[in-house]
This record gives sequence, C-alpha cells and structure tokens, in this order.
Amino acid sequence: MFTENQIQELNEALKDAAPSEIIKKAIDLKGKAVVTTNFRPYEAAILHAVSSVKSDISVVWCDTGYNTPQTYRHANEVIETLKLNISLYVPKQTASYRDVVMGIPSIDAPEHALFTEQVKLEPFRRAMQEHEPNIWFTNLRKGQTAFRDSIGIFSLSKDGVLKVSPFYFWSDEKLDTYLEDNNLPNEFKYFDPTKALENRECGLHA
Repeated sequence: MFTENQIQELNEALKDAAPSEIIKKAIDLKGKAVVTTNFRPYEAAILHAVSSVKSDISVVWCDTGYNTPQTYRHANEVIETLKLNISLYVPKQTASYRDVVMGIPSIDAPEHALFTEQVKLEPFRRAMQEHEPNIWFTNLRKGQTAFRDSIGIFSLSKDGVLKVSPFYFWSDEKLDTYLEDNNLPNEFKYFDPTKALENRECGLHA
C-alpha cells in the first residue's frame, strides 16, 4: 500500500519527467501493473508509451458495446500495430438486449445509474479483481474534469491502487506531436453512452 506522503514525493520528483521516465519509475516499484483503455482520443499515446517500456503488460479493454464502427477499427489497428496483450471485458448482457429494456438513459433518468453499472462499472471491477494490479496506468490529464484537476501524475484509486498518468500535464497539441512522431493513429468518433458532457467524470476514477 502506498502512503499519501510517498505519492506526494513521487509527484514532486517526477513533475517535469518524460512519460517514459515516469513509466519506468512505476514499473521499478515492482508491483503488478496494468494499463486500461477504451480507445478514446489519444489512447494510442499511453498504450504506445507503456508497451514500449513493458511489451507484455496486460492491457485491459472494457468495451461498453456502444463504440462506433470507427472506434472498433481504430482499436484493431492499435492492437495489431503495438502487438498489445489485450484482455477484453464486456457487459454481461448485450447492447441489443439493453436497447429493448432501457435504451440509453439520459443523465438524469432513474435508470442511468443501473445503465452505468452494467456497461462500465461491473466489467471494470471484474477486470481489476481478475488482474489484481497494484499499479494502474491510465491517460488521465489535467483540465479534463474538476476531479482530474485535483490529482497528479500519481494518485490512489478508490481501492488503493497506485494510479499513474504519465501524460498528466500534456496538452492535446503535445499529444498530437507525440502521435505524429511515433506514426500512431488517433480517434475522434468515440462515444461514451454514460456521459452526457465531455467534462463529466465517468465513474471509474472519482
């Protein structure tokens, strides 16, 4: 278990570090690490950066079942290009079934909490229970939501897992350059059925 003091020390020591240096430091902590993805915009950057340091790292993809055709094509391209060690997690019921019984509820509908639990939270919990990581790489960035503004490169998840966001201080423009320099695709047709607004926290982090 990591203490708040340890996290503060890591954030201070690595606030100006390159993503590769941050990833190497986290891997050196000798924990069991995973990287999570949903193949939203700029996810190729974190997947490339982490797999460049640890090629066999477990990549947890929680697919809600509501991705666009473009996102699925993008995911396949990134998986094949980077030779990712993918573990796929999907809801226990199909999107077609859910379309009949509840559809995609609006953010203030009473069914929204159940919908989010089914398509996102339950598959994610199942993934973390099976992998049992104590280091979790993710692509959270400052400026995305109010909650994400309050953390740092290193933070603790609700379950005490060390969350590592190597691109935390990076802008879209810097990430555009990273993707271009590494010949990586990006994806902008991503759809999250649980979020009505882009700056709303998704539920996995806050």
